[in-house]
Amino acid sequence: MNESKFLTVEKVDVTFPTPKGPLTVLESASFEVARGEVVALIGHSGCGKSTLLNVIAGLHTASRGGVILEGREVTAPGPDRAMVFQTHALLPWLSAYDNVRLAVDRVFGKTKTKAERHDWTVQHLELVHMAHAADRKPAEISGGMRQRVGIARALAMQPKVLLMDEPFGALDALTRAQLQDALLELHASLGMTVILVTHDVDEAVLLSDKVVMLTNGPNAHVGEVMSVPLARPRERLALAEDAAFTHCRAELLRFLHAAHPAKAA
Repeated sequence: MNESKFLTVEKVDVTFPTPKGPLTVLESASFEVARGEVVALIGHSGCGKSTLLNVIAGLHTASRGGVILEGREVTAPGPDRAMVFQTHALLPWLSAYDNVRLAVDRVFGKTKTKAERHDWTVQHLELVHMAHAADRKPAEISGGMRQRVGIARALAMQPKVLLMDEPFGALDALTRAQLQDALLELHASLGMTVILVTHDVDEAVLLSDKVVMLTNGPNAHVGEVMSVPLARPRERLALAEDAAFTHCRAELLRFLHAAHPAKAA
């Protein structure tokens, strides 16, 4: 298999019915994702980033075109694609451990013993540094900690692709930076494939190997695809004055400004 075509988004259109007639949100969106690559989707609000992510997740069906993962068309949700949302989506009556264990039991209930599923759950809480809070419920931990549990739950499903829809957007700046660093650390140790929706230019450059830039909607399409030539592992302080980081950031700002000058600020 050609690893550059691990996942292919091929000429995806998404059209919604409205009282005024069909509204095409996305038009002929295409790009490729290599195994182990982190790809950021960026663009102004309303350009269809989350809609496109939902098509990849199998939560929404494209009106035309489609998504191919390892040679198979994506037609429905599946454990090979795990989603992390902006809100943590944890069950409030379950502990951090039980929220992760629920996903583990669903995916591995027939292939792992009870003891193995317990160890697997604890291992993934340890990956995101949340084993110490395993018995706490979502209301008893901070927003950043809840999001760590959500990431642990997604990773515990052992997905082929981790999908993240602005997972740090609702957090304060310090917590956001800590979780960005945690994602860099997880990627360095696990090498997972990630597709990340973000509005944040710095976040896109810091985390990704490639940035897919969407034009304004409706009828949004892929305007540019930019490779990020930064070696891994990455450390944010070292990149602060890095010429390649600064250039990539400027290219993203240029695209966003050209797409909608009024929103450039």
